[in-house]
Amino acid sequence: MTAQPGKEAPTSSEADDIDDVADLFRALGRQIKVARERAGLSQRELGDQLGYGEETISSVERARRTPQPELLIAVDRLLNCGGLLEAAAEDVRRAKARRRVRHPEWFRNYARLEADAVQLCYFANQAVPGLFQTQEYARAVFASRQPFFDEETIEQRVAARMARQELMTRWPPPTVSAIIQENILRQPFGGPDVQRGQLEQLLRMGQLRHVEIQVMPTASEDHAGMGGPFTLLIPKGKPQVAYLEVQHFSRLVTDPEEVRVLAAKYGSIRGQALTPRESLRLVEKMLGDL
Repeated sequence: MTAQPGKEAPTSSEADDIDDVADLFRALGRQIKVARERAGLSQRELGDQLGYGEETISSVERARRTPQPELLIAVDRLLNCGGLLEAAAEDVRRAKARRRVRHPEWFRNYARLEADAVQLCYFANQAVPGLFQTQEYARAVFASRQPFFDEETIEQRVAARMARQELMTRWPPPTVSAIIQENILRQPFGGPDVQRGQLEQLLRMGQLRHVEIQVMPTASEDHAGMGGPFTLLIPKGKPQVAYLEVQHFSRLVTDPEEVRVLAAKYGSIRGQALTPRESLRLVEKMLGDL
């Protein structure tokens, strides 16, 4: 499976989500119109009282524009809608968030498995694994990509990455193991402030009971991970799979023998890396040196 740049067409499930959101916006537009007419106000008069233009009110009523939560709350309170529109404001916020949080098409199969994972193992020698990244570090990763992403795509990718991290705090959480190459942590990627924030994030996450972070020291004379980064994942009730991604090419590995080889390799890398306790002490030292 190959990663392709640019905007992807929505999948069938995403198309259903888009239809549901459109239905919600149409319903809210009709409710605003009914409440306005019941109060004997024109679109211009309602807009004047709320501080919006007539065109905005018209567009919202006809579902040509997203009904902003602030507008719904203001209409509800002005026209005494009994809290119905105000309650819908949270639905609109969630709908807008779903629109922003979109993974690229080539990543979605993996993302679905990851969301259901009971165990995750990462070997990283290019960047901090996505589930451990701070928002600022993730933005620096996407901003540095070539060919360049536009600002909207960068923000969509950052939002999607942050949303993935929710599985780290769910209950029960997956067991997570990450081996990170030392040189990644020493590189001031995104600037010293971003680097500091990322190291502090690793220290926080390394204290979680279900997380183990290990550093592969640059000075190590043995290294079983020279073939590049990879992820091992066990979805609930399913066999282990692996995921590879490099230079905008990705592959979900399901062949049992290939997965077995990568799992054995991961075991060797864990044995060559610093222990979790030694690793966190090294991260603390790096922070002190900044």
